[in-house]
Formats: sequence, structure tokens, C-alpha cells
Amino acid sequence: MSARIRILTTGGTIASRPDPRGGVSVAVPGHELVTGAGPAVRAEVREVMLAHSFNLTLSDVLRLAGQILAELRGPTVNGVVVAHGTDTMEETAYLLDLLLPPEHTAVFTGAQRHAAEPDRDGPRNLADAVRVAADPAARGLGALITMAGLVHAARHATKAHTLSPEAFASPGRGPIGEVFGERVRISSRPVRPLGFDLTELGDLSARVDIVPVYLDADGVQIAACRAAGARGLVLEAMGAGNPTPGVLREIRSCVADGIAVLVASRCRQGPATPVYGAGGGADLAEAGAVFAGSLRAPKARILLAAALAAESRTGRALARLRPHLDL
Repeated sequence: MSARIRILTTGGTIASRPDPRGGVSVAVPGHELVTGAGPAVRAEVREVMLAHSFNLTLSDVLRLAGQILAELRGPTVNGVVVAHGTDTMEETAYLLDLLLPPEHTAVFTGAQRHAAEPDRDGPRNLADAVRVAADPAARGLGALITMAGLVHAARHATKAHTLSPEAFASPGRGPIGEVFGERVRISSRPVRPLGFDLTELGDLSARVDIVPVYLDADGVQIAACRAAGARGLVLEAMGAGNPTPGVLREIRSCVADGIAVLVASRCRQGPATPVYGAGGGADLAEAGAVFAGSLRAPKARILLAAALAAESRTGRALARLRPHLDL
């Protein structure tokens, strides 16, 4: 393998073992993780952190993104692989996708079975991710997630199963590639609008909350987010993007206060789009909420947080993110 690949490790199930105190804890350092993947994986390793991904903060993710970008700017690195916990992998990968220049690729991978399991999936996933990162056909694809022999674009990938090795899916889209043994086949290329520069994002400190909508929701969570100082809100609405009367009332108050509102759907497939009147999504749009299309709530939050960090005015922030919503 002639490509020069750098592996960054962050912890997660792939680097975990049973803890004598109970449960499974991160315990495998980066160099051991890569050594355990076998002779097919030959790459320089750097351990960025050793943590479960459910414990990460946006500051941690920004630090990781900075490390990845620095590695890719180096003259001796062709691709980067990131070993990461699966719980928040889709959010980290999507933020990186918004930051990666058009010519670069970074491949995220992890495991659903810890490192002490006899049928652990981490070594195979890591080897596959290295193969994808090294393959010329994968150059310029942005951030990818490779697990269980499938390659997913960061924008569409979501964790679809809590325990199965086939942890990730791209609902409504499907994977963009596959790994067969040592062969990588890329079947489509994701559309990637112009994103952001890391220097624009600062510390991503603006508060952006996600609020679910459900039968008889009265909007009290939205009022609490507004009182807590939220600058942005992602509404995980019903169907094509519909609120309840109480939620609609609170969203109108948010927009009046200058809070940016994105509307995503709680459905697994299909876009959020303002179809219904009489208190439905069309009234949210009339109130000033922006519909997130096929982007699901966790990623809509990442996108909105990045736009608000890059642009101090709500209107400009919403204009900045709109090209990412209709893909």
C-alpha cells in the first residue's frame, strides 16, 4: 500500500475492554489498537484522546477536527483514519465534512463489540477504513464512515442499530461504496457545498438545542431553551415537519426574539418540508423557521452551530447554511 495514512485514535468501543468495576471501559491505547488489527494495517498512529464518544464535548470534537486538518495539510499524509466511538460518530464526522477542503478525505470507523470479544469487529473495520483512505477513488469524498464493509457519506450516515455490527445506515440514500477483502468500490460521490473554515468557528459556544415534537407537546421545553439563552433551536417535528399548537406558539416567540430555528423531521426517511397549513409546517415557515430537508436533527444542530459561530447575525447565519439543506 503506497499511500501514506495516519490513524488518529480517540477511544470508543473499539478501544474498550470489560472493567473489573462493571461495564465496559475505554482501555486500549492507540498503538495497541492498530497492532491488534494485523499486518494489513501499516500506518503511523497518534492517540488524540481515550474516551467514550458519549462523553465528548464540542470542544473535544473541534480539537480532533483541528488535528485531522493539520495531518491532511502535511506533505507526507495522503489520508486520515479516525477510530471513534459510534454513539456520536455521525456528528463528529459531519462537522469534519463541513470543514474538509474539496480535495481531502477522512475515514471514521469504530466497533460494536469491544476489544476482548472473540468475534470483535474492530480489527476488520480498522483495516477496511485504511483501505478506503488509501484508495485513489476515495479522494475528495470528504468525511466518510466505514463499518461492516460499507462506506457511508458523513451527511447521510446515522447509527441505525444499538448493537449490531452493521451499525450505520444512510436512510433513503444507501452507502456510497463497499469493501471486498482488499478491494474498495466507490459507486457514487456525495455532493458537498462550500463549508466552513476552522478559524471561523471559534469554540462553538453558542447554545443550540434540539427539541422533539410529540402528541400534545406544549412547548415548555422550547420556552426553557429560550430562557437558557439558546441562539439556535432544532425542532424535531412530526411527519413532514409539523408542530403542535403549543410548539408553534413557542416557535413564533423564538423567531421574534432572533433565535434561529431549523425544522427537521423525526421520521427516518424523507425531507422536512412545509406542506400543511392549519397549524402545520407551513405555519412554521410563515413564522420564519427554516426547513432542514433531509438533514436529521443531530446534524442540523451541528450545521446551525457552525453557521452561528461563523456569522454573528441570525439572518446571515441562516443564509450561510441554506446550501446544505436541499441535497
